[in-house]
Parts: sequence; C-alpha cells; structure tokens
Amino acid sequence: MSAAIAEKIASVRASIRRRDPDQKEFLQAVDEVFESLTPVFEKDPKYVEVFERLVEPERQIVFRVPWIDDKGVQRINRGYRVQMSSALGPYKGGLRFHPTVNLSVIKFLAFEQTFKNSLTTLMMGAGKGGSDFDPRGLSDREVMAFCQSFMTELYRHIGADTDVPAGDINVGGREIGYLFGQYKRIANNFTGVLTGKDLRWGGSLIRPEATGYGCVYFAQNYLAHKGDSLKGKRCLVSGSGNVAQYTAEKLLQLGAIPLTFSDSSGYVLEPNGFTQEQIEHVMELKNVKRVRVSEYCAFSETAQYFPGKKPWEVPADLAFPSATQNEIDEDDAKVLVANGVHGVFEGANMPSTNEAIEVYKGASVMFGPAKAANAGGVAVSGLEMAQNSQRLQWSREEVDSQLEKIMKDIFDNSLAASQTYNLKDDIQAGANIAGFLKVADSMISQGCV
Repeated sequence: MSAAIAEKIASVRASIRRRDPDQKEFLQAVDEVFESLTPVFEKDPKYVEVFERLVEPERQIVFRVPWIDDKGVQRINRGYRVQMSSALGPYKGGLRFHPTVNLSVIKFLAFEQTFKNSLTTLMMGAGKGGSDFDPRGLSDREVMAFCQSFMTELYRHIGADTDVPAGDINVGGREIGYLFGQYKRIANNFTGVLTGKDLRWGGSLIRPEATGYGCVYFAQNYLAHKGDSLKGKRCLVSGSGNVAQYTAEKLLQLGAIPLTFSDSSGYVLEPNGFTQEQIEHVMELKNVKRVRVSEYCAFSETAQYFPGKKPWEVPADLAFPSATQNEIDEDDAKVLVANGVHGVFEGANMPSTNEAIEVYKGASVMFGPAKAANAGGVAVSGLEMAQNSQRLQWSREEVDSQLEKIMKDIFDNSLAASQTYNLKDDIQAGANIAGFLKVADSMISQGCV
C-alpha cells in the first residue's frame, strides 16, 4: 500500500471517530468492515472516499414518544429512525424496542443492514429504527398506545417507495399490527409500508421463519463447501425469540440436533436435543405466555436449566448466536473452541465482538457473519414487498425456494469476492467486499449526493 493511500485511510478513520466518539457499537461495526475492505482500497483508492460518505447516514431522525399507561400515568420514550442508504432502493430495515436502544445501536444496525440488503441481490436500501421502550410486562393496551404514538411521528418519514420498516427485537406480529393500523388511519392509505404483516392483510408466508431458516441454509452451504453436512451435528442456539426458534426448527428438519435456548436469565439444555414438540412449547412460552425460558423445565423431565449462564459452555459442533449484539466475547469464543465448536453462524446482528472473531479465525472455525448469515429475514421482507406490489400472495413452497436460493447466492458471492481478493474462503471479508462494491458503485453512478 502506498503512503498516500495509507494516509487517506487513516484520515478517514480518524474523521469517523472524531465525529462520533461515544458511539461504541457503531464504531465497532465500522472498524470490522474497514479492516475487511483494505484490499479493495489498495486496488482502487477511489473507494476510500465512497466509504467515508457511506458511513454517514443520509438522514437521522430522533423524536419524542409520549403515551399513557394503564394507571393513567404519562410515559416518555425516545424514538429513532436512521435512513442509512437509498443507493439500491427504498430504505429497508427493522424496528427494535428495547431499553438498550440508543442512536449508536440504531446506527450500527443500519450500517450492517446496508451490506446485508446489498447481498440479497434485491432492490433495497438500508435503514433501522426503534425505541428504548420495553414492552415486557405491559398490557396489550399499553403496547398499542406506545405503537400508535410512535407511528404518529414515524409515518411522515416512511412509505412503500421511501422507507419500509419491519420487526426486530420485541417487535413481532402484535406490534406490526398496531403500527400498521395507525399508519393506515393517519395516511388513509392501505399500502405495503411495513413488512412482517399478518397473512390476512398483506404478509408473506415464511416471513416469521425467514431469518432462522436462512441462517441454517447459509450454514448448510458453508458445510457443503467443506465437504460436510448438518446431519448429526450438535448445535448450540442462543436466544429464544423468533430467530432462535426457527433456527432450531430448521436444524431439526435438516438432521441436526439443537441443544439449547436462552434468554437474559440463563439457558436451558436438552441433552439429547429438542424435538419438534418441545420447540413448539418454547414458542408458546415466549410468543404467547411471554415468560422466561426457565419455565420450559416444567414441561420436560430431561431439560436442565443453568441460571445466569450462557450456552457456550456446552460441548457441541456448531453455534448459532441468535440473541443480541456482543453476546460472544473473546473469553466465550475461547470456550466455544475448547468445547469442539468448528462453525459459528450469526443469527443475531453482530453477536460476536471483533476479539471473538479473531479467536474463530485463529482456530480455523467456519464463520458466517451476520450480514450474510442472517440476511434471510430481510430477503423475505423484500419478497413480501414484491407480493404487495403485485397484490398477490405466493405459496409457502415458492417463498421457501426463493429464500434457499438467495442464501446460496449470498454464500457463493461472498466466497467469490474473498477469492478474487486472494483471501481464500474468508467469508466475513468476502461478504463485506461483495456488499460494499454493489453499494459503492451505485453511489458513484448516482453522483455526490
């Protein structure tokens, strides 16, 4: 690398950190991608300036969300929508309701979404949003009151051809319904402005399953590349929400053995693996009763519960972190490797710290990064948008077939990009490069905007 290019890269990195010094999650995501793109910058320095433009969101919206609880008490939360990039299409990305949400978290998610959406090959830009609202323990009426207030501000910034939000942590079918109803009421417009909708009013089959199913399809492709398969593999799954549930279900369907579910209270282990009936009971506990995963032990005589612990201490072949960002740190990664895990496929967004990723690479662990491995959710959201435009609903088989093909294309394109830049089968770098180049070239074509 020439001194001039090195100086330019250093200047851009310093500028990003100077602008947002306290946004640790966002900076972590940027650093991870920046390292992967070094070969691209060396080959063609014009991309350094494009990257500098890409990391600055096109628009950042922060707003007050006032609502009244069941006791008649006023509550105030903060809402966010970061519209990161429209180079490839309308802004697209989920809404997260969680106490840990802040601008840094939403920006990191929107930044990751840019590459993820690019990899799907569909015409979608990238955005992300949410609030520090915590729906746990609240009544349906309280959740509805919050969602209606949230959408009363958000509606002016979104639209089927502008910005199409979806669900994320704590934003499922119930919340999407309340949000869509309020949008329709205010805008007097029935349009595909949200994805993850109910099947009866514009949703897509396979959408709830898509992120989990897609992650397993990605792992299947990686294993096939290595001359292996999922059959008989003992798998650790963290989380117990939508992504974890359907990851476990698809693993079981493809002959693997899902061993664990978890939440913030601890993890539950089925030593011989979860059956379909047992997975469905976890779904009822988390989706209907909305209780802790520990309650599962009342249903199963063979289950073991480990309070306050993570599932990574269990010996296994593969790991599917499906809970939240940074759930695997360097020490956790070392435990995984010591316990025989030789593949990590990220169902959650950025669940591994950069230090953990270095441990994987040092141990030659197969690594499916989130922006590639968990792109199935947004891929089927894109397919839902297509169905809404056609005023049609495709069959379950058609959507699942398209999802499986998209995940294979994502793996193949990531592998090809890594090999083009002499990085062998570094899928993390390949995914970053393939996703970046499509967005960057589009930005160059569209001018300095």
